[in-house]
Amino acid sequence: MGSIEQTDFDNVGTKVLSPSTLAHVVLRTGKFKEMVDFYLNFLGGTVTYGNDFLSFITYDEEHHRIALIGIPDTGPKVPTSAGLEHVAFTFPTLSALLLAYRQRKARGISPVWCVNHGPTTSMYYKDPDGNMLETQVDNFDTNEAANDFMTSKYFAENPIGTDFDAEELIQKIKHGVPDAELKKRVEIGPRGLPNLA
Repeated sequence: MGSIEQTDFDNVGTKVLSPSTLAHVVLRTGKFKEMVDFYLNFLGGTVTYGNDFLSFITYDEEHHRIALIGIPDTGPKVPTSAGLEHVAFTFPTLSALLLAYRQRKARGISPVWCVNHGPTTSMYYKDPDGNMLETQVDNFDTNEAANDFMTSKYFAENPIGTDFDAEELIQKIKHGVPDAELKKRVEIGPRGLPNLA
């Protein structure tokens, strides 16, 4: 007989056990059909379960990554209220990030902000309710290298990043400019947060 691993529930340790992964985000909406259509297009997703007021959407191995709950008396988002700022989705390469950008653009979904933060090259979008979504690619090959940049004088001076033009990046890729060069942040000095409200 194999041994059964015993958990010591009385040994609470020095910190809480971390989850293994972030499973999903659930959004309440008064624009149910519009939001379902948006997320299916935005994520290249499929509905694993849906009815007149619930939609569970996935784009990978998880049964759902985004769930939408349609509640008719839901008021509009207040951009200045406290709450979730954005949800981020990572792509494996700069070319994949930019291809998804072009595919969304062809479906009428355009970013509201394109910025190289340093650790990531990121594109921000808004859904029909005004929730912010980030699509990104990591700019460094290791977490250690990203952490080194985040503790550098450049990041201390400008933790927001440098804006970029997605179409210019696509043209540079087409002309053979290496990703490592395109992912390197252009240093512009201090800057504040943009107004994306």
